[in-house]
Amino acid sequence: MKRFLLTAGILALLLAVAATAPATQSARTFMDGTEAYRNGDWPAAIAAFERLAESGVNSGKLFYNLGNAYLKNDDLGRALMWYERALKHIPDDPDLRFNYEYALTLTKDERGEKDSPLSRILFFWKYQLSPSTVGWIAILLNAALWIALSILVVRKKRLLHPSVVLTAAATVIFCATAAFNYVEAIQERYAVILTEQAAVRSGFTDTATQLFVLHAGTRVRVERETDTRLLIRYTEDKIGWVKRSEAGII
Repeated sequence: MKRFLLTAGILALLLAVAATAPATQSARTFMDGTEAYRNGDWPAAIAAFERLAESGVNSGKLFYNLGNAYLKNDDLGRALMWYERALKHIPDDPDLRFNYEYALTLTKDERGEKDSPLSRILFFWKYQLSPSTVGWIAILLNAALWIALSILVVRKKRLLHPSVVLTAAATVIFCATAAFNYVEAIQERYAVILTEQAAVRSGFTDTATQLFVLHAGTRVRVERETDTRLLIRYTEDKIGWVKRSEAGII
Protein backbone atom coordinates (compact mmCIF):
# COMPACT_ATOMS: atom_id res chain seq x y z
CA MET A 1 0.00 0.00 0.00
CA LYS A 2 1.22 3.45 -0.85
CA ARG A 3 2.13 5.89 1.90
CA PHE A 4 -0.23 4.85 4.69
CA LEU A 5 1.20 7.69 6.76
CA LEU A 6 -0.04 11.14 7.61
CA THR A 7 0.41 13.26 4.52
CA ALA A 8 2.49 16.32 3.88
CA GLY A 9 -0.65 18.37 4.43
CA ILE A 10 -0.26 18.11 8.21
CA LEU A 11 0.90 21.71 8.49
CA ALA A 12 -2.07 23.04 6.51
CA LEU A 13 -4.43 20.91 8.57
CA LEU A 14 -2.86 22.12 11.80
CA LEU A 15 -3.39 25.73 10.72
CA ALA A 16 -7.03 24.96 9.89
CA VAL A 17 -7.48 23.32 13.26
CA ALA A 18 -5.83 26.25 15.02
CA ALA A 19 -8.41 28.60 13.51
CA THR A 20 -11.30 26.83 15.21
CA ALA A 21 -12.53 27.64 18.71
CA PRO A 22 -11.22 26.82 21.14
CA ALA A 23 -8.02 26.76 19.11
CA THR A 24 -5.75 25.38 21.81
CA GLN A 25 -7.93 22.37 22.54
CA SER A 26 -8.45 21.60 18.85
CA ALA A 27 -4.71 21.78 18.15
CA ARG A 28 -4.04 19.50 21.11
CA THR A 29 -6.63 17.01 19.87
CA PHE A 30 -5.05 17.00 16.43
CA MET A 31 -1.58 16.40 17.86
CA ASP A 32 -2.92 13.59 20.05
CA GLY A 33 -4.44 11.96 16.97
CA THR A 34 -1.21 12.39 15.01
CA GLU A 35 0.84 10.83 17.81
CA ALA A 36 -1.58 7.93 18.18
CA TYR A 37 -1.49 7.31 14.43
CA ARG A 38 2.30 7.25 14.37
CA ASN A 39 2.31 4.80 17.28
CA GLY A 40 -0.13 2.49 15.53
CA ASP A 41 -2.93 3.14 18.02
CA TRP A 42 -5.65 3.30 15.39
CA PRO A 43 -8.69 3.52 17.75
CA ALA A 44 -7.14 6.49 19.60
CA ALA A 45 -6.26 8.22 16.32
CA ILE A 46 -9.80 7.66 15.03
CA ALA A 47 -11.33 9.03 18.23
CA ALA A 48 -9.19 12.18 18.11
CA PHE A 49 -9.72 12.89 14.43
CA GLU A 50 -13.47 12.26 14.65
CA ARG A 51 -13.73 14.74 17.52
CA LEU A 52 -12.21 17.32 15.20
CA ALA A 53 -14.60 16.43 12.37
CA GLU A 54 -17.59 16.62 14.74
CA SER A 55 -16.41 20.01 16.00
CA GLY A 56 -16.72 21.43 12.49
CA VAL A 57 -13.23 21.02 11.00
CA ASN A 58 -14.05 20.42 7.33
CA SER A 59 -10.74 19.34 5.80
CA GLY A 60 -9.99 16.87 3.03
CA LYS A 61 -6.68 15.97 4.67
CA LEU A 62 -8.40 15.25 7.98
CA PHE A 63 -10.97 13.03 6.24
CA TYR A 64 -8.17 11.30 4.32
CA ASN A 65 -6.29 10.55 7.53
CA LEU A 66 -9.50 9.22 9.09
CA GLY A 67 -9.92 6.91 6.11
CA ASN A 68 -6.37 5.67 6.53
CA ALA A 69 -6.84 5.07 10.26
CA TYR A 70 -10.08 3.16 9.70
CA LEU A 71 -8.49 1.04 7.00
CA LYS A 72 -5.60 0.24 9.31
CA ASN A 73 -8.20 -0.69 11.93
CA ASP A 74 -9.83 -3.14 9.48
CA ASP A 75 -13.03 -1.11 9.17
CA LEU A 76 -13.43 -1.03 5.41
CA GLY A 77 -16.87 0.56 5.37
CA ARG A 78 -15.92 3.65 7.36
CA ALA A 79 -12.57 3.87 5.59
CA LEU A 80 -14.31 4.22 2.22
CA MET A 81 -16.91 6.60 3.65
CA TRP A 82 -14.18 9.01 4.81
CA TYR A 83 -12.22 8.58 1.58
CA GLU A 84 -15.38 9.51 -0.35
CA ARG A 85 -15.84 12.58 1.83
CA ALA A 86 -12.19 13.53 1.32
CA LEU A 87 -12.61 13.24 -2.46
CA LYS A 88 -15.15 16.07 -2.35
CA HIS A 89 -12.40 18.39 -1.07
CA ILE A 90 -9.19 17.08 -2.66
CA PRO A 91 -10.30 14.98 -5.66
CA ASP A 92 -6.95 15.23 -7.44
CA ASP A 93 -4.75 14.19 -4.50
CA PRO A 94 -2.70 11.24 -5.86
CA ASP A 95 -2.18 9.52 -2.48
CA LEU A 96 -5.89 9.72 -1.67
CA ARG A 97 -6.75 8.35 -5.10
CA PHE A 98 -4.28 5.47 -4.70
CA ASN A 99 -5.51 4.47 -1.24
CA TYR A 100 -9.15 4.84 -2.28
CA GLU A 101 -8.67 2.60 -5.31
CA TYR A 102 -6.81 0.08 -3.14
CA ALA A 103 -9.65 0.03 -0.58
CA LEU A 104 -12.15 -0.58 -3.40
CA THR A 105 -10.32 -3.80 -4.30
CA LEU A 106 -11.14 -5.11 -0.81
CA THR A 107 -14.92 -4.80 -1.22
CA LYS A 108 -17.01 -7.92 -1.85
CA ASP A 109 -19.74 -6.41 -4.03
CA GLU A 110 -19.32 -5.25 -7.60
CA ARG A 111 -19.74 -1.56 -8.28
CA GLY A 112 -23.43 -0.74 -8.42
CA GLU A 113 -24.67 1.87 -10.87
CA LYS A 114 -22.31 2.03 -13.82
CA ASP A 115 -22.19 4.35 -16.78
CA SER A 116 -22.23 2.72 -20.18
CA PRO A 117 -18.88 2.27 -21.98
CA LEU A 118 -20.22 4.38 -24.85
CA SER A 119 -20.95 7.37 -22.58
CA ARG A 120 -17.47 7.06 -21.07
CA ILE A 121 -16.00 7.30 -24.56
CA LEU A 122 -18.23 10.12 -25.84
CA PHE A 123 -17.93 12.20 -22.65
CA PHE A 124 -14.44 11.12 -21.60
CA TRP A 125 -13.57 14.51 -20.08
CA LYS A 126 -16.34 14.17 -17.48
CA TYR A 127 -14.87 10.89 -16.22
CA GLN A 128 -11.19 11.77 -16.57
CA LEU A 129 -11.36 15.20 -14.89
CA SER A 130 -12.61 16.07 -11.41
CA PRO A 131 -15.60 18.46 -11.11
CA SER A 132 -13.34 21.22 -9.79
CA THR A 133 -10.98 20.84 -12.76
CA VAL A 134 -13.90 20.95 -15.19
CA GLY A 135 -15.12 24.13 -13.49
CA TRP A 136 -11.75 25.87 -13.78
CA ILE A 137 -11.41 24.88 -17.44
CA ALA A 138 -14.89 26.30 -18.11
CA ILE A 139 -13.90 29.60 -16.47
CA LEU A 140 -10.62 29.83 -18.42
CA LEU A 141 -12.31 28.98 -21.71
CA ASN A 142 -14.94 31.66 -21.05
CA ALA A 143 -12.23 34.22 -20.43
CA ALA A 144 -10.31 33.16 -23.56
CA LEU A 145 -13.45 33.34 -25.68
CA TRP A 146 -14.37 36.87 -24.58
CA ILE A 147 -10.79 38.08 -25.00
CA ALA A 148 -10.66 36.64 -28.51
CA LEU A 149 -14.01 38.20 -29.43
CA SER A 150 -12.93 41.57 -28.06
CA ILE A 151 -9.73 41.50 -30.11
CA LEU A 152 -11.63 40.61 -33.28
CA VAL A 153 -14.14 43.42 -32.68
CA VAL A 154 -11.39 45.98 -32.10
CA ARG A 155 -9.57 44.85 -35.24
CA LYS A 156 -12.86 44.69 -37.16
CA LYS A 157 -12.26 41.09 -38.16
CA ARG A 158 -14.97 38.55 -38.82
CA LEU A 159 -16.16 36.92 -35.60
CA LEU A 160 -16.57 33.44 -37.07
CA HIS A 161 -12.85 32.81 -37.14
CA PRO A 162 -12.10 29.04 -36.91
CA SER A 163 -10.16 29.42 -33.66
CA VAL A 164 -13.05 31.37 -32.11
CA VAL A 165 -15.58 28.77 -33.23
CA LEU A 166 -13.50 25.98 -31.68
CA THR A 167 -13.05 27.94 -28.45
CA ALA A 168 -16.78 28.66 -28.31
CA ALA A 169 -17.60 24.98 -28.82
CA ALA A 170 -15.18 23.92 -26.08
CA THR A 171 -16.62 26.61 -23.79
CA VAL A 172 -20.18 25.36 -24.29
CA ILE A 173 -19.11 21.74 -23.67
CA PHE A 174 -17.22 22.46 -20.44
CA CYS A 175 -19.81 24.93 -19.12
CA ALA A 176 -22.55 22.37 -19.71
CA THR A 177 -20.49 19.67 -18.00
CA ALA A 178 -19.75 21.95 -15.03
CA ALA A 179 -23.46 22.76 -14.71
CA PHE A 180 -24.36 19.07 -14.88
CA ASN A 181 -21.78 18.22 -12.18
CA TYR A 182 -23.17 20.97 -9.95
CA VAL A 183 -26.78 19.82 -10.29
CA GLU A 184 -25.75 16.20 -9.78
CA ALA A 185 -23.86 17.06 -6.58
CA ILE A 186 -26.90 18.89 -5.17
CA GLN A 187 -29.67 16.51 -6.18
CA GLU A 188 -28.01 13.11 -5.78
CA ARG A 189 -26.86 11.75 -2.42
CA TYR A 190 -24.75 8.67 -1.88
CA ALA A 191 -23.91 6.46 1.06
CA VAL A 192 -21.47 3.68 1.90
CA ILE A 193 -22.43 0.43 3.62
CA LEU A 194 -20.64 0.42 6.99
CA THR A 195 -21.35 -3.01 8.46
CA GLU A 196 -19.83 -6.28 7.29
CA GLN A 197 -23.25 -7.28 5.99
CA ALA A 198 -26.45 -5.26 5.56
CA ALA A 199 -29.82 -6.73 4.67
CA VAL A 200 -31.76 -4.65 2.14
CA ARG A 201 -35.48 -5.12 2.79
CA SER A 202 -38.76 -4.31 1.10
CA GLY A 203 -40.07 -2.30 4.07
CA PHE A 204 -39.27 -0.49 7.29
CA THR A 205 -39.29 -3.44 9.71
CA ASP A 206 -36.83 -6.23 10.40
CA THR A 207 -39.51 -8.71 9.39
CA ALA A 208 -39.95 -7.22 5.91
CA THR A 209 -38.81 -9.36 3.01
CA GLN A 210 -35.06 -9.44 2.53
CA LEU A 211 -34.41 -8.51 -1.09
CA PHE A 212 -30.62 -8.80 -1.21
CA VAL A 213 -27.51 -8.30 0.92
CA LEU A 214 -24.73 -5.74 0.60
CA HIS A 215 -21.33 -5.70 2.24
CA ALA A 216 -18.96 -3.17 3.79
CA GLY A 217 -17.67 -0.46 1.47
CA THR A 218 -20.37 -0.75 -1.20
CA ARG A 219 -21.47 2.63 -2.55
CA VAL A 220 -25.19 3.18 -3.04
CA ARG A 221 -27.46 6.05 -4.03
CA VAL A 222 -29.86 7.40 -1.40
CA GLU A 223 -33.40 7.81 -2.73
CA ARG A 224 -35.28 8.66 0.50
CA GLU A 225 -34.61 9.00 4.22
CA THR A 226 -36.47 8.49 7.48
CA ASP A 227 -35.23 8.79 11.04
CA THR A 228 -34.24 5.12 11.13
CA ARG A 229 -34.03 3.92 7.53
CA LEU A 230 -32.59 4.79 4.14
CA LEU A 231 -34.14 3.82 0.83
CA ILE A 232 -31.08 2.97 -1.26
CA ARG A 233 -30.51 2.03 -4.89
CA TYR A 234 -27.68 -0.37 -5.64
CA THR A 235 -28.42 -0.90 -9.33
CA GLU A 236 -31.30 0.09 -11.57
CA ASP A 237 -33.35 -2.94 -10.50
CA LYS A 238 -32.05 -3.35 -6.94
CA ILE A 239 -33.61 -0.93 -4.49
CA GLY A 240 -34.72 -1.33 -0.87
CA TRP A 241 -34.49 -0.16 2.74
CA VAL A 242 -31.51 -0.47 5.09
CA LYS A 243 -31.06 0.66 8.67
CA ARG A 244 -29.59 4.13 8.89
CA SER A 245 -26.93 2.76 11.28
CA GLU A 246 -25.74 0.37 8.57
CA ALA A 247 -24.92 3.07 5.98
CA GLY A 248 -22.99 6.33 6.20
CA ILE A 249 -24.03 9.32 4.10
CA ILE A 250 -21.08 10.63 2.08
